[in-house]
Amino acid sequence: MSWDRNQIAARAARELSDGFYVNLGIGIPTLVANNIPEGMTITLQSENGLLGIGPYPYEGEEDADLINAGKQTISEVPSSAYFSSADSFAMIRGGHVDLTILGAMEVSERGDIANWMIPGKMIKGMGGAMDLVAGVRRVLVTMEHVSKDSVPKIRAECSLPLTGAGVVDMIITDLCVLKRDNRSELFSLTELAPGVTVDDVLAKTEAKILIRV
Repeated sequence: MSWDRNQIAARAARELSDGFYVNLGIGIPTLVANNIPEGMTITLQSENGLLGIGPYPYEGEEDADLINAGKQTISEVPSSAYFSSADSFAMIRGGHVDLTILGAMEVSERGDIANWMIPGKMIKGMGGAMDLVAGVRRVLVTMEHVSKDSVPKIRAECSLPLTGAGVVDMIITDLCVLKRDNRSELFSLTELAPGVTVDDVLAKTEAKILIRV
């Protein structure tokens, strides 16, 4: 047994604090918007120029012109504000976003992240990930623990082009939670998904990690 994608997002939502400004990446991170604890005030920011994003709209209530940076339809909240992408990136680069939750293809034991391209495959562009990992105060990654080919995604060294070096503070996968309080440290295994053992995690992790469960 392990966490599904929504359960990974729900676990990530537990890292939010009241009053946070948060940027959500593409994939599993977008599901965090539907898992914000009741009564907590969180302002979601999108690189394409929106501050104040609500949960996914109900079927039939979508507005094709109202999208996030991943081109998914979203809802707005009463306090939503719209602005240019230049202003949005100024907010990110200026350190005004408390937390970013991103997907990844690989994370190294030193906290390097690769999430923007696979050599030889066509991409639309690097997006805002490089600005986010450089400018946001805390970086959390949500992803499956291994690839579709069962290759570990938490590696000694990233094999793909890096988005940022040494920037990841926490990883939440379908198997476990890994975190570090200092970016000079290795990641510590602090929580297991239901039915998952430490040996299960170690068997699917290439990186050196500390065991604290």
